[in-house]
Amino acid sequence: MVAITLVLSVYGVAGATRNYEFNIQLQNVTRLCHTKSMVTVNGKFPGPRIVAREGDRLLIKVTNHVSNNITIHWHGIRQLRNGWADGPAYITQCPIQTGQSYVYNYTVVGQRGTLFWHAHISWLRASVYGPLIILPKLHVPYPFTKPYKEVPIIFGEWFNTDPEAIIAQATQTGGGPNVSDAYTFNGLPGPLYNCSAKGISQFVI
Repeated sequence: MVAITLVLSVYGVAGATRNYEFNIQLQNVTRLCHTKSMVTVNGKFPGPRIVAREGDRLLIKVTNHVSNNITIHWHGIRQLRNGWADGPAYITQCPIQTGQSYVYNYTVVGQRGTLFWHAHISWLRASVYGPLIILPKLHVPYPFTKPYKEVPIIFGEWFNTDPEAIIAQATQTGGGPNVSDAYTFNGLPGPLYNCSAKGISQFVI
């Protein structure tokens, strides 16, 4: 869910205020012929896309509906004088506990490009992540030829078992955690894995 509020000043148009809602919830997801309940944002894997322009203010309300604590980190965003919006658990904020909400409030300053956001506590980032796209200011050209079309591509991993259980086992044994069962492209494993021939995306470049 997203709402946009335009902020005007006597000198012209300032950045917009963009409101997003992230509901942390369990969702059954099937990959590699294996269905499991996993922590997601708004029931999506990967999570929803955030789109803003340079100079925009982002207000992202995160509500936790699962038993895990959660925080969100906005990877690559320069948090200027508002480190409490950065997301590392127990460093810049207390985790968002079950039934609680927290509003991340920051302004995109001097940045444009494609970044991403992800959970920043334990291994929840294995399923709680998504793209963060920063466009140039209105009426400001791209630093290169304007793309004909933009298709976000985000790489990830799929674990048939619970990543939280994997890291807990590694902590107990002192060994490295088990590797993922598949690499994903926008959440899909691709045709080289079992039960994945139909789960692919095709683009014409």
